[in-house]
Amino acid sequence: MARDSSATKARILAAAFDEFAEYGIAGARVDRIADTAGANKRMIYVYYGNKEQLFDQVIQQALERGAESVPFDAENLPGYAGAVFDHLTADPRLMRLLMWKRLERPEATALEAESYARKLGALGAAQQGGHVDPAHDPADVLTLVLGLAQAWFTTAAGSAATGERRAGHRAAVVDAVARLVAARTPDPQGSGA
Repeated sequence: MARDSSATKARILAAAFDEFAEYGIAGARVDRIADTAGANKRMIYVYYGNKEQLFDQVIQQALERGAESVPFDAENLPGYAGAVFDHLTADPRLMRLLMWKRLERPEATALEAESYARKLGALGAAQQGGHVDPAHDPADVLTLVLGLAQAWFTTAAGSAATGERRAGHRAAVVDAVARLVAARTPDPQGSGA
């Protein structure tokens, strides 16, 4: 019985991921999720509560998988940005799901808040260690790095790119992050340039 419930829960989460990525919370329909999952609609409520709670569970699972697939490396932010780009390329639905999250549930989950705090701490340490330019607040650096890694997925040209063009987008992201975080050496002539 436990095996059947685990399989049903997994099917429900997979169907809900597709539904929420396509329609967001407001447009998603529990009936469609149940049909796609081959599950009883009532079981969705038993396992996950209401539609918003199901959405939160889908987001939680996506964030956990993202953290496993793309570990944060404050001392190699260009590599991290490239890995985020690759992760989003592997499943373009992720960016749509995250956009819906930002629109419909902008408050941070406990996992997001914890992850954010950990990344800021690591960035501060990388700045103190000379690996990241300390000119900007760690929160600004993190926001810019993630923004650059996700930028191509928010444009029609970038989201439709394939092959060589997508590789060029990735290279641009990695290069931009490298320039952003490069520790600056003082100008020996004091010109500030």
